[in-house]
Amino acid sequence: MSTNLLSEINIKGKIVTQIIHFVGGIKRTYPGIISSSVKQGQFTKFECIDGSMVMVNDANVLCIEVFSELDEKDIE
Repeated sequence: MSTNLLSEINIKGKIVTQIIHFVGGIKRTYPGIISSSVKQGQFTKFECIDGSMVMVNDANVLCIEVFSELDEKDIE
């Protein structure tokens, strides 16, 4: 039995949008996240299709909503 240590967002597709809910009621929407680029630690890091990189301090996050942007058939 093997364990996949990659981010759970991979099950939503290769490109996703995340709405991150922060402590204090602030919400931020990040579209175009490349699922395979997500690296989790004290700071979660990910890259977007526009070339930007985002780093989020996990201690400040209450909840994350994840939405698929593309179907697998839309990717090469």
